[in-house]
Amino acid sequence: MDKAAPRIASFLRIGSWIGGDRDGNPFVTHQIMLHAAERHSGLILDFYINEVEKIGQTMSLSERLIKVTSELEGLASTAPGLPASRIDEPYRRVFLGIHARLIATSRHLGPSVGERKLNGNAEPYADSAEFVHDLDIVIRSLKQHRSDRLAQGALRDLRRAADVFGFHLAPLDMRQHSRVHEQVISELYEKNAQDTRSYLDLPRTERAEWLLAELKRSRSLISSFSDFSDVTQGELRILKMAAEIQRRYGQAALPNYIISMATGVVHILEVALLLKEAGLLQFSDDPRSTVNIIPLFETIDDLRGCAAVMDELFSLPDYRKLLLSRDNLQEVMLGYSDSNKDGGFVTSNWEIYKAEIELTRVFNQHNVRLRLFHGRGGTVGRGGGPSYQGILAQPPGSVSGQIRLTEQGEVIASKYTDPEIGRRNLETLVAATIESTLLDRDAIHYHAPQFPQIMEELSSGAFAAYRKLVYETPGFKQFFQESTPIREIAGLHIGSRPTSRKPSDKIEDLRAIPWVFSWSLNRTMIPGWYGFGTAVENFVQQAGNEQDALKQLQEMYRTWPFMQTLLSNMDMVLSKSDLGIASRYAELVTDPELRQHVFNQIRIEWELCVKWLFAITGHAELLQDNPTLARSIRIRTPYIDPLNHLQIELLRRYRSGDDEDTVRRAIHLTINGVATGLRNSG
Repeated sequence: MDKAAPRIASFLRIGSWIGGDRDGNPFVTHQIMLHAAERHSGLILDFYINEVEKIGQTMSLSERLIKVTSELEGLASTAPGLPASRIDEPYRRVFLGIHARLIATSRHLGPSVGERKLNGNAEPYADSAEFVHDLDIVIRSLKQHRSDRLAQGALRDLRRAADVFGFHLAPLDMRQHSRVHEQVISELYEKNAQDTRSYLDLPRTERAEWLLAELKRSRSLISSFSDFSDVTQGELRILKMAAEIQRRYGQAALPNYIISMATGVVHILEVALLLKEAGLLQFSDDPRSTVNIIPLFETIDDLRGCAAVMDELFSLPDYRKLLLSRDNLQEVMLGYSDSNKDGGFVTSNWEIYKAEIELTRVFNQHNVRLRLFHGRGGTVGRGGGPSYQGILAQPPGSVSGQIRLTEQGEVIASKYTDPEIGRRNLETLVAATIESTLLDRDAIHYHAPQFPQIMEELSSGAFAAYRKLVYETPGFKQFFQESTPIREIAGLHIGSRPTSRKPSDKIEDLRAIPWVFSWSLNRTMIPGWYGFGTAVENFVQQAGNEQDALKQLQEMYRTWPFMQTLLSNMDMVLSKSDLGIASRYAELVTDPELRQHVFNQIRIEWELCVKWLFAITGHAELLQDNPTLARSIRIRTPYIDPLNHLQIELLRRYRSGDDEDTVRRAIHLTINGVATGLRNSG
């Protein structure tokens, strides 16, 4: 039966942006990006070399007993010699040759993980496809003389690994903020355009016209790096290194460029021009690109306008031709973190859902394939939560056989450190993607057209409540800074980036990760629930008939995967919150009136959220439908709570001037301990 079984194409790809994401991280330079690519390649080649050694030692089949294919005979004839006692073992000769070529390849591509002696004058593989081709020759030959069992197991796994990981291990994503691209393009404009005006002073339409004109010209805008500022020189070196990495390791090694805070077509064209300058993109004659340009829409306003941006982009004939070189596929990344910080939990999730619907419509209209990249963090406030339910909750047509998502921070360790747990998590992602693609989930929109309208009302109410607390309450910034460890997180240099995008203490400029992390540590967890209670309360009161309104919400929860996932995630966050402990953190606020005013709002909203969560779901306690998680949290809580109380005392001492190393170290340890205990906290 195995003979007739078709080979399933590789459908999982693992990527990384460690070493390529320089948005807010000044330490990611062109040397760091090359180092990341070299480390990736060295690790995977070392794995291949070890596996080939092991498999070759087991391949003792003799030509006196079996007859190999002519393909394998040809491959064996080019391999280094074996001892005379083993000269009749063609497979060992083949694997000796493959082994030698892999070592030569490792030396050719860059620093290897382990130093190995080169056997003979073996030629390095031109690319991983040649390596896969050699393995296929071995597999076909084994099957030809009925040694199918040997073609399975370790050899089949090695062939799959070579197909998935190539010689680069993991595709590396580049990422930078649109503001930096504007600065670089502005300097290029100043050096080349016959215009007294600054690029940044031009209307966006004029910027786009100039960018399109330059994209079609064959000239280079760069004569010498030294003509530009340090920031621009760094960006240009990154792009030059990107071209070198693709040349050395193949296009699959560095296939994506993500634009943070993309708000318009001009931001995409700016990156296209920079890629053209590096030789990674050609716009005129035969448009083609070796890199996917991926806009990241993050704020509430950006999510609402992203479909219009893509519609305008696809209306450019040359860009549509460019997509043909990328398999007519355009990737769009959606940001959960900044949209949550901007508009709160309910509105963020709803605006992303609506954005997916509109993007699907625009892409279908232009006949372009859509791949959505979900920028999910670990915590619910940054798009986290159970992956299976999260994928099933996507709107109809938005998955369509493929989805891309991020696994970040402590989630990577919890999900993938153990191989069996890692396998289970990957199986879950695959199952959800297949199910979401194949099942007809359109019915919800036909049978309950009022659901989106009701959700719009809830979102509007939640948005108003969240904005009123965070952005309209006088003194809220002080409350946040004093009742959470945000200043200590910044001072102790926890994380890979500064806590703010700008040298500012404004909440608007604060990065989403420290925002969510701080509220998790003080057990308030505002980003995962705040605003829902007020939204439902207002909706029910304004409906006229409270029972009918509640029945509508209960029906939404019973039949709509989006609502189920929304409330399930909120249920989990509320179960990890603790307003008793949060009140002790609030005591760190030096202004008693501010402390009482803000914390009272938080307490009232928490009680409303729990009240309406129970009313809609029919539950009598948090996590009633997830006893396993409830038990896990109950077991962990006795260990987490003392760390919180200890942290409060340490923060009080530290802020009173006791900044000894032991105090700082103790604060760091309590931060790690609470985060580990809560798990999806950052």
